[in-house]
Amino acid sequence: MDASWVITKSDHAIKIIEFSGMSTATIVAAMSSYQENVPAPPTAPLAGVSVIDLGQYIAGPGAAMALADLGATVIKVEPITGDQARHVGRYGEAMVRAYNRGKRSIALDLKSEAGREVAWRLIAGCDVVVQNLRPGAVEKLGLGPSQVRARYPRVIYLSISGFGSGGPSSERPGYDIAAQAESGLMSVTGEAERSPQKVGVPIIDAAAADLGAQAILAALYGRERSGVGETLEVSLLETALHLQGATWCEYLGGGPEPTRIGHGQPHNAPAAEMVATRDGHIVLSAYAEDHWKRFCRAVGREELVNDPRFCSNDQRVAHRTELRRVLDECLSSYTSDAAVEMLSQQQIVAGAVRRYRDVLAHPDVIASGILVDAVSADGAGYRALGLPYRMGNGRRPAPAAAPDCGADSAQLLAECGYSALDIAALRSNGVVA
Repeated sequence: MDASWVITKSDHAIKIIEFSGMSTATIVAAMSSYQENVPAPPTAPLAGVSVIDLGQYIAGPGAAMALADLGATVIKVEPITGDQARHVGRYGEAMVRAYNRGKRSIALDLKSEAGREVAWRLIAGCDVVVQNLRPGAVEKLGLGPSQVRARYPRVIYLSISGFGSGGPSSERPGYDIAAQAESGLMSVTGEAERSPQKVGVPIIDAAAADLGAQAILAALYGRERSGVGETLEVSLLETALHLQGATWCEYLGGGPEPTRIGHGQPHNAPAAEMVATRDGHIVLSAYAEDHWKRFCRAVGREELVNDPRFCSNDQRVAHRTELRRVLDECLSSYTSDAAVEMLSQQQIVAGAVRRYRDVLAHPDVIASGILVDAVSADGAGYRALGLPYRMGNGRRPAPAAAPDCGADSAQLLAECGYSALDIAALRSNGVVA
């Protein structure tokens, strides 16, 4: 039987609205075509979850922002003068932009009784509290995890510290760089004959933010079963150890103490080797015997397969200096992109060492959609990195830009039940900005 319809589509939906002389088969085909080309709406699995962010710099704010990207409502509670990152120059402002997208900001003097009362009103309606202030600071304010959860047992409370709460360093301030140093990470980073080096970015802070968000998600799921919240703790030191899991397992299993070797891996070759090309460098791993044979064939040097110096992984490790010289010879006539393309066609792992400007232009990065436009209320904004994963076919959400300090103070106070006169008095007394 033939039917006739007019099919229209909006941004996220297809509607059949009236008869119009098309066959049923045509209708089905048209609907399928439209469905394939209409992007799914962004997912917001944490819609309805409310988060209070007492954090500063990266780790605490980053954990809270991950929840915002998943649909949670996040209120950033800042000192009157703002997150300390707002006062450490250009990179500090970049921290604010990178780790505070999609939040609302209220600036409070939490040392005042009136400021703490505002905080308690905010906490009364929240599901999660996140803080990474200096050790003991939230407890002195009366807003520590035991204090909050005594009043509100359903609250999930995450604290991120430098060294954890159980050891002799619990009162020490902890930054990313201290955790890199004391976890062994710096001791294995850098060239063998040179001083230890830090990783080029605050990787421990960023990883602690992600692990903190992971812990919160687990606790939210647990609360669905138990009805009770949880007290969570992440330390930068433990995060730094966690990131070195395989290396630590080898050492704990009786392996030699790791040392700095620059590029390459201590027990395999070629593995993570830096190889010079005509216009830069690539990294190359082809230590499995089949991969090594394929590499030799790909570069027209099959005689290397049976070369006594390179005929096994152990021999290649023992003759790494000669191996690196041969690798440079084999690839020096290629551009980095051409070398990667050629090796990838042979299923050999390689990657071009790219500068930031090159990364932005790379087709894989563009296709990923990880770059998002964070837009502020006035229409201005900036480019930033979105979530590093997708959920189904949904688009990455278009986040709001990081708020100015106290941008939402008046509105949040009104939502907490304060009158216009109350808000004016709080501002006049320096309780809120």
